[in-house]
Amino acid sequence: MRRILLKLSGEALAGDKKHGFDEATVKKVAAQIAEVIKDGIQVGVVIGGGNFWRGRTSENMDRTKADQIGMLATIMNAIYVSEMCRGEGLQTAVFTPFSCGSFTKLFSKDEAVSCMEAGGVAFFAGGTGHPYFSTDTGVLLRAIEVEADVILLAKSVDGVYDDDPAKNPAAKKYDEVTIDEVIAKNLQVVDMTASILARDNHMPMWVFGLNEEDSIVNALNGKFHGTKVTV
Repeated sequence: MRRILLKLSGEALAGDKKHGFDEATVKKVAAQIAEVIKDGIQVGVVIGGGNFWRGRTSENMDRTKADQIGMLATIMNAIYVSEMCRGEGLQTAVFTPFSCGSFTKLFSKDEAVSCMEAGGVAFFAGGTGHPYFSTDTGVLLRAIEVEADVILLAKSVDGVYDDDPAKNPAAKKYDEVTIDEVIAKNLQVVDMTASILARDNHMPMWVFGLNEEDSIVNALNGKFHGTKVTV
């Protein structure tokens, strides 16, 4: 494994608080990222914004404006987790697809790859920069652009199921599933646009629970307990 793109759920970063940041959770994530980099793996990170904003559930706002607020939520998350990584002695850069003054850098594949090759963490915030596209699409787009080997999807659920395990205790968890099956059965690993991007660009995804102890490190050290989505 040479280069990974880690997708962190915003909700998972909130821990039991369900909103905002749980600092202990984020520090554990930063420590794991540092350990992965020490093992020689290059790391990029995309973070969702659900711990602050889920605009798609609002029926009282223009969709474009709601999505723009969501993009800003992902930038707040990226800056916060970036600082936690700096506390672990790592260099970081936050890239966005639109200008945010001095807060972030405008996305450049060359600069992002250089950051990762130098042992830093490249954060990709702001989604695609356009409404109607989720952070799922953003993570697939950036993973393809920076030529990642795999996407690690760290979620609040520990893998891919054939039904919602929160509503159906008998839901079956997959150890491995193809992207074609994900699309055909609408298993919602990522949204449909992102699923098709993964299929067409042969980008594998590993889905696992962020709350499992050392889950990110374990996933890359052969102790993976989630679901591998193959292409």
